[in-house]
Amino acid sequence: MRSTGLNVDLKEFHKGDKTEIGERGVNLSGGQKARVSLARALYSDSDIYLLDDPLSAVDAHVGEIIFKQSIQNLLGDKTVLLNTHHLHFAKCCENIILMDKGHVIASGNYPDLKKEYPQVFEKILKEVKEKER
Repeated sequence: MRSTGLNVDLKEFHKGDKTEIGERGVNLSGGQKARVSLARALYSDSDIYLLDDPLSAVDAHVGEIIFKQSIQNLLGDKTVLLNTHHLHFAKCCENIILMDKGHVIASGNYPDLKKEYPQVFEKILKEVKEKER
């Protein structure tokens, strides 16, 4: 549970990991829902993981924990397709696929893509900063 940052939440739930969630139980925040979903995925011990921006609903500190402990550590030997707007995590990825309006515009490693497509990186950073406002 530490790898998803849920350990603090579980201490607050009256029945810990046995607490019922949903209509008859505890209501979860968006970040908690994302972390519960990720924890369930980790327990599946699959070969391939499709992660649709599990870092978007959590704060920066929890995002770091999730990325380092779950994605890099626990899933380090697995195939992980991570959809995210957090470019600082892209530096740690083996292969990055840049998309625009549903179309692949480039793929490769971070240094090569940043060098070849600086305007794309600037555009993404600008869009992310505008959404954070």
